[in-house]
Amino acid sequence: MRPLFLLLLTFFLTAASNAATPATASGTDDRAYLVGVLTRTAGPVLEALADNRLHSALPLRDWEKNRRDTAHLEAFARTLAGVAPWIELGASDTPEGVLRARFGQLARQSLINATDPAAADYMNYGLAKQAGPQALVEAAYIAHALLIAPKVLWEPLTTKQRADVIAALKATRELKPYENNWLLFASIVEAALWTYANDVRIERLEYGVKKFQEWYRGDGAYGDGEEFHWDYYNSYVMHPMLLQVLTVCRAQNHPLASLYAKHLKRAQRYAVVLERMISPEGTFPIVGRSSAYRFGALQGLTHIILLEKLPPSVNPGGARAAITTVVRRMMEAPGTFDAQGWLQVGAVGYQPGLRDHYNNTGALYICLVGLSHLGLPESSAFWQAPAARWTQQRLWAGEDMPGDGALKGL
Repeated sequence: MRPLFLLLLTFFLTAASNAATPATASGTDDRAYLVGVLTRTAGPVLEALADNRLHSALPLRDWEKNRRDTAHLEAFARTLAGVAPWIELGASDTPEGVLRARFGQLARQSLINATDPAAADYMNYGLAKQAGPQALVEAAYIAHALLIAPKVLWEPLTTKQRADVIAALKATRELKPYENNWLLFASIVEAALWTYANDVRIERLEYGVKKFQEWYRGDGAYGDGEEFHWDYYNSYVMHPMLLQVLTVCRAQNHPLASLYAKHLKRAQRYAVVLERMISPEGTFPIVGRSSAYRFGALQGLTHIILLEKLPPSVNPGGARAAITTVVRRMMEAPGTFDAQGWLQVGAVGYQPGLRDHYNNTGALYICLVGLSHLGLPESSAFWQAPAARWTQQRLWAGEDMPGDGALKGL
């Protein structure tokens, strides 16, 4: 098996060669760049964990001393959620396909090691006494990954490995979620257990979905509990996880499945808003808590693209260019990575002032869920769409366009 650094080098050299010939901003160029971002960012986490050395490799900086008990679990779970859509495409004979196969192996071995009680890098999923209920959050991102990538992350596992994964998810059932977006963490864990273990605490699953029915504030946005917050938790949590839970309800013929179409329309509206928030220069408003999660704020858009439910008012080539430009501006800012290749806190480079009290190095890897659209194959209409300008570029260039309007009646 070729070392990971050689696979990455081969891919980057091939991508650079290809990018020199086609028209700039083609789907091929955008995809190659984003795959490079995904693999460069996820590589240190997955390679270390697959080798049972994440606990010794992940930097724990002075500012995160009170988060040491969960930093490794957060790095693993969030990275797994970020790579899951892409690795589920499986291997192919292209440079990307070879790299994807290798990352699929790394992700699966990381899952095995993180849930095997005998492994050096086993994670503690019952952290209520040591560090609060944070393990529930990370179990939710593991569940998210399992539901998106069953062919790579679940089906190849042995009976014993499957039992370890299920045991890890079940251990978090004793952790009580807060009355806010955390309710969906409990719901999606139950959705995964229902799918893979035929075991569900149905009240725990239903409660989160029903509360967010109450907390809908209109025009595609949910409150984070009773209150509405100007941040991107509708992207990090609400829309993607609600749709995943309701997808499982559809598969299980549960009555909540009747809500899927409504929630999809809300999620589509939120995706439209996210695309329209990207400026002509490729920036978006950095507002609210968890700003250090970088382009993870765009997951509400990239998840809808992954589902191939992008509304017709959004030009796919324009949305693709907008997302790529945002990612490029964020990830190429000086200080984004430390000398060893680990993420540092900030939105655009190293900005320690943006740190929230609950942040640690592991938490920063949630940015990778903003690359969910890499789960569409290279041949899809989205990646094949001609290069185009996005909404704000067109408007600020003086182009006449249809007006925008609110989503009403839902």
